Amino acid sequence: MFAGDGFLNVSVVISGFAARLGAPNWVIGLLPAIAGGGWMLPQLLIAARVRSAPYKLPVYRSAAFIRAATYVSMVLIAAFLADQPALCLTLFVLAMLANALASGVAGLPFLEVVSKTVSPDRRPRFFGTRNLYGGLLAFGAGLVVRAVLGSDLAFPLNYALLFALGTVAYTFGYWVFGLVTEPPDPPLPPQGFRGELRAIPETLRDPHFRAFLTVRLLLAGASMSEPFFAVYALRALHFPAAVLGAFVMALTAAAPLSNVVWQRVAERKGSRRIIRYASVFYGLAPLWAFAVGALHLGAWAYLGVFILTSVAAQGFNLGHTNHLLNIAPDGARSRYIGTLNTLVGAALFTPVVGGLIADRAGYTPVFALSAVLCAAAWWWCGKLRRDA
Repeated sequence: MFAGDGFLNVSVVISGFAARLGAPNWVIGLLPAIAGGGWMLPQLLIAARVRSAPYKLPVYRSAAFIRAATYVSMVLIAAFLADQPALCLTLFVLAMLANALASGVAGLPFLEVVSKTVSPDRRPRFFGTRNLYGGLLAFGAGLVVRAVLGSDLAFPLNYALLFALGTVAYTFGYWVFGLVTEPPDPPLPPQGFRGELRAIPETLRDPHFRAFLTVRLLLAGASMSEPFFAVYALRALHFPAAVLGAFVMALTAAAPLSNVVWQRVAERKGSRRIIRYASVFYGLAPLWAFAVGALHLGAWAYLGVFILTSVAAQGFNLGHTNHLLNIAPDGARSRYIGTLNTLVGAALFTPVVGGLIADRAGYTPVFALSAVLCAAAWWWCGKLRRDA
């Protein structure tokens, strides 16, 4: 799965593909919004579906088939329709939307299965190990991205090849996770979607959930600058397209090293401390991007943007999941996951706002606003439950 993320990295590879097609900034901002927000928005509906089911993997497997099919369609769209940029971009975005919604359907069963098969005391090591070896595979994918984009293979076949490699990696990952032996849940009465909606006020009365939701919303708002790091490098700093491979390598090379540290922090200090530290790294990334552009430091210095982003992302991956699973009661786990992800999913469309700002005022205000929101998230982390 991490190898697939390397080949189909939304903030670098797909954004670079869209920029090559001449997409405006608000469309480029829409791409990660679809990938993240589309993944989260349907989860309250899915929570109502899977809560009473003793086994969650059948839902995961069904969604995996749709995900694989949409990746194949993205390969074909890129390969054969790039000479019609508007049509290509429209169909590609629609395929991304279908994929993101199917991924959202699969996301909650994934967390449910993990929570049932990995005990709370072993989850930091589980996610840390998963991120470590996955990061190494993603680094290998970054090497391939750099080689392909720097080769003589013409556009759009170079991007279509990368998308095809990502499709193979993802499909294999879906198949492997589908082989997990899932223990059944005790039977629960079906609540339905309306029941899940009526239960939201009760969930929000939990002060630990409210604090975590606020942090996640602030960080979702701060993500508005992330899709424009690569675009800023291509359009404003005029770096060559092959540098996108180096950006992916920076993202993935930092992941295994940072995971070793994050795992130790999780085991010794808890997920609250991880989220707080990661917020600092995430806020430094847009400031670094601005500094490199203002001081004309070059492409190698710009790699620091993606190293900071990667370190923060690995911390969030470990800290967010661990914290949510720890504060959610066993009988209400699906409701907590679905409610949080649906509410945060709406906020993940802020990159579209960032794109509109960039089209009118440039990238600097977008970077500054992201840094301010990260600072607010860091402060609010002080309200998170300390033992989670």
